[in-house]
Amino acid sequence: MNPSATGAGCALCRDARPLAFDFSYAFQPIVDVQARSVFAHEALVRGTTGEPAASVLSQVTADNRYAFDQACREKAIRIAGALDLQSHLSINFLPNAIYRPEVCIRSTLQAARQHGFPVGRIIFEAVEGEQVNDGKWLAEILGEYKRIGFKTAIDDFGAGFAGLNLLADFQPDMVKLDMALVRGIDQDVPRRTIVSGVVSICRQLGIEVIAEGIETRDEAQCLADLGIRLMQGYWFARPKFERASAGGDIAWL
Repeated sequence: MNPSATGAGCALCRDARPLAFDFSYAFQPIVDVQARSVFAHEALVRGTTGEPAASVLSQVTADNRYAFDQACREKAIRIAGALDLQSHLSINFLPNAIYRPEVCIRSTLQAARQHGFPVGRIIFEAVEGEQVNDGKWLAEILGEYKRIGFKTAIDDFGAGFAGLNLLADFQPDMVKLDMALVRGIDQDVPRRTIVSGVVSICRQLGIEVIAEGIETRDEAQCLADLGIRLMQGYWFARPKFERASAGGDIAWL
């Protein structure tokens, strides 16, 4: 058990002060290149008039981290509901801001009910590049989310601190390959070999692989040839501020 998993989580829910800043979201599609459809939209933090994420994240501190994480979930669901989003909704969360997952998820469930967004279409992406000192604790968080009915994903897989060790403790629904593995993969034998190996491992574990950061058609075609069907990147569509992408505005293979 993580040492933070005490009554502190309940106190934070009860005593958290409102954030001193506001934010919004842009939405970038994750596409299924085989079905030629939009599988999900990832909610990407932006300023209230579309300013880059850094303008918001620079205001997150140790003192407001928990409140920010909770506010992110609720706002992403609220905007997705208002957009009548028919795809999955992918939300990044901060593992180090979670104390007791079965308690801290309550406001998220309430937001889903209030805005009519099905829990089964919400994907929680754990940012694997963020240092998590206790991999088993992260596995416990993800396991609780999966038990409740959310989809789970590891973001930036291959760039962070857990990697294959995390997969030994918990098998998420999806892993998102770090874009450093994707960039120029069509011209890079070592990257193709590594990604092929990850795809094989994940297939045996029943995990879907998402390739992100795709910027060229050749990268996308190479990844499709390696057996990856879910992709995300500027080649397909850029994020849209407070809007979702339809299939008609996607650059397909």
